[in-house]
Amino acid sequence: MRYDDSPPPPESASSVSPDRPWYVRRSTLVVAVAALAPACLAGWVLTEVLGGGGTDDSRPPRIVMPLVSQTPAAAAGPGAAASGSASASPGASASASTDTNTAAGKSLAGRVVVIDPGHNTGNFKHTTEINRQVDIGTNRKECDTTGTTTNSGYMEAEFSMDVSRRLRTVLEAKGLKVVLTHEAGAERPFGPCIDERARIGNEARAEAVVSVHADGVSAGNRGFHVILPAKVKAKSADTAQIVEPSRMLGERIAGNFARTTGSAPANYLGGGTGLVVRDDLGGLNLSTRPKVFIECGNMRDAKDAAQLSSPEWRQKAAQGIADGIVGFLGG
Repeated sequence: MRYDDSPPPPESASSVSPDRPWYVRRSTLVVAVAALAPACLAGWVLTEVLGGGGTDDSRPPRIVMPLVSQTPAAAAGPGAAASGSASASPGASASASTDTNTAAGKSLAGRVVVIDPGHNTGNFKHTTEINRQVDIGTNRKECDTTGTTTNSGYMEAEFSMDVSRRLRTVLEAKGLKVVLTHEAGAERPFGPCIDERARIGNEARAEAVVSVHADGVSAGNRGFHVILPAKVKAKSADTAQIVEPSRMLGERIAGNFARTTGSAPANYLGGGTGLVVRDDLGGLNLSTRPKVFIECGNMRDAKDAAQLSSPEWRQKAAQGIADGIVGFLGG
């Protein structure tokens, strides 16, 4: 797809206002674990990407921070993620086993999740409208982009909508209330713009927002990756409250997606973790709710394209994403 940190300093449990959302509260135990595990943070590597991925904004990322863990599980490679281990990135195992923010066992009935199908099949016919510049906090970018296609012409917008609808069905069966940012058709001939996509999740007060995409980089680059928001504070963008819960959401999705689909983390970015942090995506910068993007594979690679074009594989993709969301919510 062509598109759109360190963690905030630990807070003591007593400093967190009780009326703040559940996903920004930390338990004293989590703070203690974080204090005892500085070695995990030493594995982060800052890398400037000169080409490649895209998303709701169709230019290469300016900043990518692969979350390269030095733990044995991460060193084991893609198989570790496929096994469903939560240690795909620093602190993942701690958050999976001790963090109370996911409210383990909490009922899912009526809780809100927003799914954002990337692009729109009509964007190709409305290039003037989608090229309109909108503010994303750090700069201005196109309202939306066309997305990519496979070599045979299967559109990313078709893929993202199909997976999103399947995902909605799986989540609704769990009792969740699911909102899609758009349903491509006469009522939405193009877009919505990236700032509106973020606003829909914010106004719905979603507990999780996932934007579904597929990448469009050169052949030979394979695998999925989940994009996490960087810590951004500029103009209308302020992601400080969502960086940590979004990371937790992304870790859950990455592990479940790998296990369910059999896909490996991307071999061209993310250091083999399947997790990437970006500060240039309007859909993330403008969100006030926990949000991630998932690039399910590379449409320009023949092997990945064959999977993305398969209805059976798309069902697995939807199931993997759903399992990650449910795990994050504690269901």
